Amino acid sequence: MGLGGCTVITIPAEPVGPSSSPPRRSVPAEEPSARPAPPMPGGTGAPVYLDPVRPFEEIRALWVVRFTLTSEETVMEMVERASAAGFNTLIVQVRGRADAFYTSDLEPRGESVREPEPFDPLALVIREAHARGMAVHAWVNTHLVWGPTDPPESPRHLVHDHPDWLAVPKALGRVLFAVDPFDSTYLARLVEHAAANDHAVEGIYTSPSHPAVQDRVHAVWLDLARRYDLDGLHFDYIRFPSAEYDYSLGALERFRIWVRLEVDAERFAALDTAYSRDLYAFVEGEPELWDAFRRQQVTTLVERIYRDVKALNPRLVVSAAVIADRELAYDDRFQDWPAWLRDGILDIAVPMAYTPDASRFVDLIDTARDAAGDRRRVWAGIGAYMNTPENTLGMIDIARSEDAGGVVVFSYDWVVGEGEGDPSNPLLERIGRARFGR
Repeated sequence: MGLGGCTVITIPAEPVGPSSSPPRRSVPAEEPSARPAPPMPGGTGAPVYLDPVRPFEEIRALWVVRFTLTSEETVMEMVERASAAGFNTLIVQVRGRADAFYTSDLEPRGESVREPEPFDPLALVIREAHARGMAVHAWVNTHLVWGPTDPPESPRHLVHDHPDWLAVPKALGRVLFAVDPFDSTYLARLVEHAAANDHAVEGIYTSPSHPAVQDRVHAVWLDLARRYDLDGLHFDYIRFPSAEYDYSLGALERFRIWVRLEVDAERFAALDTAYSRDLYAFVEGEPELWDAFRRQQVTTLVERIYRDVKALNPRLVVSAAVIADRELAYDDRFQDWPAWLRDGILDIAVPMAYTPDASRFVDLIDTARDAAGDRRRVWAGIGAYMNTPENTLGMIDIARSEDAGGVVVFSYDWVVGEGEGDPSNPLLERIGRARFGR
């Protein structure tokens, strides 16, 4: 995420406003009274039950990037302003880059946290938000673990402690084959490649197929679910950076083992012979199976986490920020989120419909609504940073007309910072007055 948030989909601009698309369904603009949500089926998989502790007829959420969670002052101001503007849900980034903006024994404390322990940003958000009747969801970045910059300071950070867990681009797979991951040149090459390709990749990723990576992310989720009075947890970067990853030696070898059950003995023997001469023999020889393997690694982790979180607390809502373009998500990022909804291993999809184009926004939200079935299972992600204030308001109207279960604005940090606009009429408060009756 170039802005510390979610993936950008850039579309040519068109004006956005209440009249950009005729309403399909009517949703009231006033804040409805909260009411319990009944159970609902989860498609072909296990039933999904949405019974949150703090239910809302319309979710009015903000993504809150970790840089606001650095002091008691900034946290208190954020919660108060969001509440006063009529937002009822905060999705706070507590694992930004394999670091912790909460009290954790698993990962190092976020470098930007200004106040020493025992200051716990997440605990403070929960206390203050719940006192105002707001829901709090912990936003966990999955595989993006550092930006294309200098490596993290802490020697405990997995980039230093477990460089063998990192994903490798195709351009470097053969180069790094013979390099020990704990040799400093290994990480240096990955950082160099990410920096040179920052238009295409956000930074350093972990290998989605690595068992230890899956165990770490699972442990982070269960730790948060057990120790904090959360309303939900939120996946982000639950995907590959692109189809050009993961060509690490470990991933290639895991695919070799996996594919043995997918092809006949003669085909496997031919590929194995070629593999002794060419590291990419299996992945280039069976490209469709290679994509299926990568897709399976992402889905397996989602399902494992979902099942265990629900076993711990069925009322915790499990959501994910997803690539809104289904084809791009499926073919290039190996993120099959419609299947997660269908199979009952995800409660809520939040399509990151980051575009200033009204008709494109309608298409993306409508596609998600069709995949989800029940309106409560889609919250429309709005990229305020890509839009004028008028367009942002218009997209809230469109999300309502498409009967999404709510909206999530990216991001609090933008609308009170660079995107604040007129200081006498700040964007956050303007949204509240114009669309939430505040």
